Amino acid sequence: MPKIPLWDLPELPKNQLPPHLYLQKTRVFCNNDAPTHTENIHYSGAYAALGVDNSLRLDEFRKNFKVKVIKLNEEDMEFDLIGIDASIANAFRRILISELPTMAIEKVLVANSSSVVQDEVLAQRLGLVPIKVDPRLFDYMSENDVPNQKNSIVFKLHYKCDRGSGERRTVYSHDLKWLPFGSEYVLPTESSSDSTSKPKTYTSFTSSQDSLPEFANNPITVTPGIIISKLGPGQEIELEAHAVKGVGKTHAKWSPVATSWYRMLPEVILLQDIEDDDAHKLVKKCPVNVFDIEDVGKGRERATVARPRSCTLCRECIREPGWEEKVALRRVKDHFIFTIESTGALPPEVLFTEAVKILEDKCERVITELS
Repeated sequence: MPKIPLWDLPELPKNQLPPHLYLQKTRVFCNNDAPTHTENIHYSGAYAALGVDNSLRLDEFRKNFKVKVIKLNEEDMEFDLIGIDASIANAFRRILISELPTMAIEKVLVANSSSVVQDEVLAQRLGLVPIKVDPRLFDYMSENDVPNQKNSIVFKLHYKCDRGSGERRTVYSHDLKWLPFGSEYVLPTESSSDSTSKPKTYTSFTSSQDSLPEFANNPITVTPGIIISKLGPGQEIELEAHAVKGVGKTHAKWSPVATSWYRMLPEVILLQDIEDDDAHKLVKKCPVNVFDIEDVGKGRERATVARPRSCTLCRECIREPGWEEKVALRRVKDHFIFTIESTGALPPEVLFTEAVKILEDKCERVITELS
């Protein structure tokens, strides 16, 4: 191959990366054997020889950063985080899973349980039942605090299967009844000589929780339909469940999300026109129907990328020899599809805004320590 003189080489645009370097910086190439260019280039002088400043600038971040909500309902939320690094997306994910507080059952007082489920297993199952209440209305309770209406929620469960019924009964989570006045179980202390004094219980509520404006028209409930136990004829469960405020890194029962995850935006590119039989073959290759067929006239058909967002990068479309020259699979490094599935304690959009506040507080603490 003849050598090209230096003065005959094409001039590169100033302050701009060549197309191949730009793709390597912003895309992950998903080849048939393995992905390449997976690393993020953070060094500010990585492209200094080309006159390109690779340093992170706040004004450019504000210009490029976007949040687009794709799907939102009471249970889950899907949105796009555009213009951020993977470390920021992962910070949101970790905060959502382990640092957002919720209310969960921590203590179970069993008065009677003749079911086949052991008491400790029953308490574990009750702890995983999501409680539909805003945890921001309650305080954390330490070991030295007394349970009161500001840091505790009390539920009662009393369910019995009659001996003569002849059939088994199922105990569900919605059989838990909220006790706004606190515990009804009396502490096992010596009886007081003053018979007129009110006996002490396991909680010290000075007022009823349903008298508070937050709960007057919105009683505290749990997610219904969750099976807690099954009772045979003559079996019975009677207990009290006390819920307190906590976070997921202490125990998974306090995690407000069933799951929180993200993935980079898929990018499917047709490098050449794929027509007729090859087009139909490409459509059949994809298990999630990313490709479609369009009529281009004169009896000819051509493959198109109809649903690139659905691509899971299974690479079935490029697995056979020769197809990597026709189809390119990539991922956009700074575009993340984020999904939040709430357990029901708080709506998913509220969970995300609270996660942003926690991350903001952490950044402020770091700035304060460094200043």
